[in-house]
Amino acid sequence: MHKSLYIFIGGMAFLTGCQTLTTPKPTPEPIAIQKPVEPEDTIVKVEKPVEITDVWQRISLQMEMPIDDHKLVNQYRDWYLANPRHLEIVSKRAEPYLHYIVEELEKRDMPIEIALLPIVESSFDPSAYSASAASGLWQLTSPISNHFGVKSDWWYDGRRDVPAATIAALDFLEYLYDRTGENWLYAIAAYNTGEGRVNNAVRRNKAAGKSTEFWALSLPRETQRYVPQLIALSDVIKNAEKYGINLTPISNEPHIAIVDIQSQMDLKLAADLADMNINELKSLNPGLDRWATSPDGPHTLVVPYDKKDVFEQKLAQLDLKSKLNWHRYKIQSGDTVSHIAKRFDTSPSFIRSSNNLKNNNIRAGRYLIIPVPPEGADLTTDELLAQNQLTPKAMTYTVKSGDSLWVIARQFDVSVDALIRWNRLPKNGALSIGKVLTIGSATSSNATERTVNYKVRSGDSLARIANRFNVSVDDLIKWNKLHNTKYIQPGQMLRLVVDVSKVNA
Repeated sequence: MHKSLYIFIGGMAFLTGCQTLTTPKPTPEPIAIQKPVEPEDTIVKVEKPVEITDVWQRISLQMEMPIDDHKLVNQYRDWYLANPRHLEIVSKRAEPYLHYIVEELEKRDMPIEIALLPIVESSFDPSAYSASAASGLWQLTSPISNHFGVKSDWWYDGRRDVPAATIAALDFLEYLYDRTGENWLYAIAAYNTGEGRVNNAVRRNKAAGKSTEFWALSLPRETQRYVPQLIALSDVIKNAEKYGINLTPISNEPHIAIVDIQSQMDLKLAADLADMNINELKSLNPGLDRWATSPDGPHTLVVPYDKKDVFEQKLAQLDLKSKLNWHRYKIQSGDTVSHIAKRFDTSPSFIRSSNNLKNNNIRAGRYLIIPVPPEGADLTTDELLAQNQLTPKAMTYTVKSGDSLWVIARQFDVSVDALIRWNRLPKNGALSIGKVLTIGSATSSNATERTVNYKVRSGDSLARIANRFNVSVDDLIKWNKLHNTKYIQPGQMLRLVVDVSKVNA
């Protein structure tokens, strides 16, 4: 455009010069020189970049997976829209971890929709486990987690360690992507059912001259529902405002930091160094099962991002021995290493390594140096999670017209049984308008009682699930509002309040 303008102006100057050869020279007048004005349609308007302040916004702007108009996709979308409270709760649970997960996905150039997989798998509950022995946000099984470098021992279960499990899950998904012909829908389906089933289904369709797109594959019923659920969820998240869904904003900045503590460390001491409550520290490190980190590692702790610097500064001032409390124990007649370990809530192997013992031979009258937890810090993670879930910080609620124990329990994300216990209500749960209920209690609940999320498997029935977790079918129906539902479906998440000491193997 600019070049043609210059040629046009130059041509006009040439023609004007030719005219002066045959006409009298006029009296010179001041010439007003103006810059050529470009047509409006050539002006490029530069829009101000969108400032991303919310991780949910960051996710929705990068979504690229097509939203297929499929019966199951529509069905799951309708469910999420009819149950907006579920996503509100999930959003709060995801707050510490979602930014970290998104960062890892972007580093690998993986579909951002995978950040929503923990919602499908566990409702973003690090303590969730299934009857197939899968655990954590990503519902990893022990064989898969071990294969991808996540360890578990007496002290620690890496499947519940969110950063470690995230890395393993993404490694696993990338492996499945390569093994299923670089098709992400195949890979996500294989995450649920295994690469062999997916590849076999593709081969069968090819041999029969049928379509090999995901929707045409013959897969287990749970897997056929698994992928549509993620796609429906992606649509709801992407269009949350349009659908009227309230996602608790999550600031688009780091929320957690992973600190190398270099050796085993007492959690109470670590919490003090980070200026935290020990329960807060344990909630960010749900993979830790004891009062200290594992002596064999990993030697890392997750702390709030804004506490990282002060924690590292104080940590640098400690010597190795001061990271644990030690007790000098005199061996009694009849003692064994395993009995002493059980008494002091430690492992036999750690007693042996701490005292340079080559075997379990010990002699009465001699001394052992044993690491011990400080007073009040000897709860396991499972017990702590049970307390956090069943005895939240106390508050009050006034019963309104239309309320029921179920409605109130869902509103505060607690169990109906807990409401009955905290308020000493009759078993029939009768409520009167205006009654003031206590939500939470200062007293400790049964340490083995936990609220868990269970994913329904193919062949499951309410009776089988009730028998496995030693609860009643009526309670299952009540906890999950199944009164008007005739059957449950593979992949469906159920909420149970169970005594883990009575779960049937």
